[in-house]
Amino acid sequence: MNNFRNFALWVIIALLLVALFNLFQGPGQRQATNEITFSKLLAEVDSGNVKDVTISGSRVAGHFNDGRTFQSFTPNDPTLIKRLYEKGVDITAKPSGEGSPSLLDVFVSWFPMLLLIAVWIFFMRQMQGGGSKAMGFGKSKARLLTERHGKVTFDDVAGIDEAKDDLQEVVEFLRDPHKFQRLGGRIPKGALLVGPPGTGKTLLARAIAGEADVPFFTISGSDFVEMFVGVGASRVRDMFEQAKKHAPCIIFIDEIDAVGRHRGAGLGGGNDEREQTLNQLLVEMDGFETNEGVILIAATNRPDVLDPALLRPGRFDRQVVVPLPDILGREKILKVHMRKVPLAPDVEAKILARGTPGFSGADLANLVNEAALLAARRSKRLVTQGDFEDAKDKVMMGAERRSMVMSEEEKKLTAYHEGGHALMALKLPASDPIHKATIIPRGRALGMVMRLPERDHISVTREKLETDIAVAMGGRVAEELVFGHEKVTSGASSDISMATKMARAMVTQFGMSDKLGPLTYAENEEEVFLGHSVARTKNLSDETQKIVDSEIFELVDRGYKLATKLIKANRKQLNIIAEGLLEYETLSGDEIRDLLKGKQPVRPSDSDAGSAAGSAVPSAGKSKKKGKPGGGTLKPQTQS
Repeated sequence: MNNFRNFALWVIIALLLVALFNLFQGPGQRQATNEITFSKLLAEVDSGNVKDVTISGSRVAGHFNDGRTFQSFTPNDPTLIKRLYEKGVDITAKPSGEGSPSLLDVFVSWFPMLLLIAVWIFFMRQMQGGGSKAMGFGKSKARLLTERHGKVTFDDVAGIDEAKDDLQEVVEFLRDPHKFQRLGGRIPKGALLVGPPGTGKTLLARAIAGEADVPFFTISGSDFVEMFVGVGASRVRDMFEQAKKHAPCIIFIDEIDAVGRHRGAGLGGGNDEREQTLNQLLVEMDGFETNEGVILIAATNRPDVLDPALLRPGRFDRQVVVPLPDILGREKILKVHMRKVPLAPDVEAKILARGTPGFSGADLANLVNEAALLAARRSKRLVTQGDFEDAKDKVMMGAERRSMVMSEEEKKLTAYHEGGHALMALKLPASDPIHKATIIPRGRALGMVMRLPERDHISVTREKLETDIAVAMGGRVAEELVFGHEKVTSGASSDISMATKMARAMVTQFGMSDKLGPLTYAENEEEVFLGHSVARTKNLSDETQKIVDSEIFELVDRGYKLATKLIKANRKQLNIIAEGLLEYETLSGDEIRDLLKGKQPVRPSDSDAGSAAGSAVPSAGKSKKKGKPGGGTLKPQTQS
């Protein structure tokens, strides 16, 4: 449709150009072919070659006896009429038209201005979007979604059960409003969905409309604000007028913080246009006029910047928190997205949920999609657990860098580094179980040891934090004990950074320092804005800062000494893990335990793997004695 419109536009422009060419060029060309001089006209009259003439002011036109036409301009010659009459020429007189321009002349003179006006109207229509007229700036951009656009219900929303229960009243009111009105109850006029990006706020709002089976208007907060003053307020009024016509209905405003920020904030009192739009929104939500049956649902991940008047009861009566899903919620979300994916029998959503802490619903949807694309790239008929594991590693750490070339010494160092992490995780009871260890480079890391918690940690104990510090130190200790103090590399930089951050949080935030006690210690310096200048202030005295630094060092050093003690006592097991990583590149937690018990990992052959997954493509963790990846200047890192 757009291509046809563009083609038609260019055709019209071409026709206008042709018309203009003919308009300006045609008369000149005609004059150049039949115009004669006045002296020649007199000669032709005297010779009797003129049949008839038409005189209009100083202009003379007519025909010769042979049918040819002519035209000329005559001075004020009183003998011309006498000569024509004597030769028997048919004379026609008309009034002069030189005083008043013709319509054609008026059109030609005004044509450039008319063309500019038409072009301006065209571009204004394009700026205001489809469906809007040239002067229809104040029309609402809210789109009405119905079942034709794809109905979404609560069955399509998982992992946020508390939020769904909180909004169930809205659905019941839209289905049967008399049930609540009979007892004098009043349904909340608005609900604000608050949560991090990707947690499903927009999907939840669509599910409410799908469950209630009512019209659903959707608009973004940025659609209200334009460069013209008063447009936003006009669009708010028009949006509520449309909603009243379709009541009962739902209005969903996504990213409402774009228009609902604190009034008067910033230099110069803020943006007047945005504030007028917010004022109109406040009046429409709870003003003199009531909007019965119109429920406003908004979503934001920045509730702290919203104006207090927008959050008071009567406008957004309740705030529904849409948090990141826990382990059970992630499992349910994965199952929802796996409905459209052909799965192999070995796929376990629970294991994937354990390995994706902190993932939002959008992240999990992307994980399932990456696994499906990876399986398709491998020419499989079913998506296996290995595909999901590889997709998870790709999403979290980047794609495998198998093209890197690593020397034997660097591969050995990487294997012992990761083996130190794995050994510490096995020997410390408070550590999370090992899920996988690998020396295949991914992203900026040359290897990793992944541990999966049995459940989400709502709060973390002192023992768990000290254990994580000791596990982080295991890689550096293994390098020192195997290769010597002089051969230690920079590969433990990320481990040391993570251990230092955990120790600092224990001392300054969690109150886990015996010397400093249960107090919060902020950063030593912070910036304070004073007008146009910036001043730096100290939050801690020099003496207190020294104690903080010593306590942080004590915690990290304690983990370092514990790692040294355990690895020295289990040096043989460290060698077994490192040799297994050098041989197989990737080992699961169960395979590491089998190696320590003297059992060799049982890996399926290529043909078995192909029959199970519909292809003979080997998995990433398959044994490969040759062509191992490695190399580069980046050193091993770990992920706990």
